Amino acid sequence: MQTVAVVLPPAPVLFDFSAVWSVFALCPPDLYRLRTCSLTCDAVTVHDRMALTVESDLGGLDDADLVIVPGVMDYERPQPAALLEALRRARSRGARVASVCTGAFVLAQAGLLDGRRATTHWARAELLARRFPRVTVDPKVLYVDEGDILTAAGVTASIDLCLHILRSDHGAAPANKVARHLVVGPHRSGGQAQYIERPLEPGRSRSLEPTRDWLLERLDQAITVPEMASHACLSVRAFARRFQEETGTSPHQWLILQRVEQARVLLEDGDLPVEQVAARCGFGSPLSFRQHFRRHVGACPSDYRRTSRQAPQSAARAQPSAADATVLPRADTGISG
Repeated sequence: MQTVAVVLPPAPVLFDFSAVWSVFALCPPDLYRLRTCSLTCDAVTVHDRMALTVESDLGGLDDADLVIVPGVMDYERPQPAALLEALRRARSRGARVASVCTGAFVLAQAGLLDGRRATTHWARAELLARRFPRVTVDPKVLYVDEGDILTAAGVTASIDLCLHILRSDHGAAPANKVARHLVVGPHRSGGQAQYIERPLEPGRSRSLEPTRDWLLERLDQAITVPEMASHACLSVRAFARRFQEETGTSPHQWLILQRVEQARVLLEDGDLPVEQVAARCGFGSPLSFRQHFRRHVGACPSDYRRTSRQAPQSAARAQPSAADATVLPRADTGISG
């Protein structure tokens, strides 16, 4: 069982805290032990009108396996020195440290993001990069996993990050179960760039969700971009542009990610040979499947299956985030056009 300490800095963002707490509280009870920590054991005021009970002072970080800092309302003000030191101490002894939204400003003040890639809410990314030039700020992704340091973008990206942590620690099955309970997708493709405000044509609908649902029901089939566009009643060019706007990625890349995620579930929960998993997930050949799976997950399918069953807590700790995946070659993936 891992201990998760959710740190409440002065003036924390309630949604960030509650989203993080909800994801881990919904996990099987033998996976995570949750606690709240702050400067003192006194209740912490949220949004000037609510009070959150705190179980421990900063000493509660000393044996935590994972420390999470939610967003803060006044992200430009200096954080208490005792809090910054406690975060540094937790990281130096081997704990993972994560932030949500403007919580990245707290980690940056502690020096934990120096020389690293990180993210925060897209509207605050420029300020974070300007104030902390040693941090490589990526405003486009939903979260960044650097192994021992993790950062999430704004608001609902806290759920994405926590589901990613759960999936990395214990596999797709418990993460998918928690996602269903929260009525969210187990993995959102693309990044937060898709949510940045941009002008739209009057009366234009943004939703290609029916076409994405249609694709998810046909992952084992070779479907071309023109066929996708036809289902959406759009030209190929308009479909590709709209798809990028809604998901932050191309139809081709999105479909590969969905196929990889389905393959992870099949490898964890079943005994199908790798060749049959490749076929069920729509990859054109076992070789193509292995190449794409390794690129996204960081391990070959057979090794992933063995590791996820024998040592679930370390199965994917070092895996690169699917949200950070690079564009792949188009060879033999069951999609064309």
